[in-house]
Amino acid sequence: MKVIILAAGYGTRLYPLTKDMPKALLKVAGRTILEHILNRVEEVPDIDKIFIVTNEKFYKSLLEWKEKYKSRIGIEIINDKTNSNEERLGAIGDIHYVVSARNIDEDILIVGSDNLFEFSIAHLNRFFKEKKSSVIALFDIKEKSKAANKYGIVHTDLNHKVLEFHEKPTEPKTSLVSTACYILSKQDLRELEECIKSNNKLDNLGEFIKYLAQRKHIYGYIFSERWFDIGSHEQLKEAEEYWSGKN
Repeated sequence: MKVIILAAGYGTRLYPLTKDMPKALLKVAGRTILEHILNRVEEVPDIDKIFIVTNEKFYKSLLEWKEKYKSRIGIEIINDKTNSNEERLGAIGDIHYVVSARNIDEDILIVGSDNLFEFSIAHLNRFFKEKKSSVIALFDIKEKSKAANKYGIVHTDLNHKVLEFHEKPTEPKTSLVSTACYILSKQDLRELEECIKSNNKLDNLGEFIKYLAQRKHIYGYIFSERWFDIGSHEQLKEAEEYWSGKN
């Protein structure tokens, strides 16, 4: 299994912290967000390669970070060659870029670099093997009003099969939100090209999940451990307080 960590965003909502530093390298309780993620990724023995996709602006910063970070799994930093928020390829575009550049044709774990979570990737991988289908990590925020216009909302059946996926709806049907953590089977990964052609949307990965759910069985792994979507100064502060309190 390969891993793609999406770190090619420009973090504009976290300026000035991310003006000259990628969001992935911001520290929470003394460790970078990226290192928190990799600590979970490294729990999975099936994983043999990690690709971190970034942009021209932050490529050097991540190369310098990589020189100091020790991992049992090989890590490669990939530059998607974009230079600004306006040029960015988006999540689907960056995944397609890496898959094409490295000829990946196997199961793949995808994680957004602004995700801080406590659930086990090993458990997610076990769920993926049980279902024999692509899976997405879901978090129940309990209140639908908190999800409105903010998250990808997922509706599942009693067997956790994804029935519907709606990106940032004004009136959510459920309080289950999609986190930026997915395992895609190699069969479903081959659908990426067709999804891009059909939708002409490269930005949000939720569009690909919606595309797959309309054609195949996709399942939601619902976790109850803490999760933070680091998209604002307030969320970063909340994560810092929580993780610092654990130490």
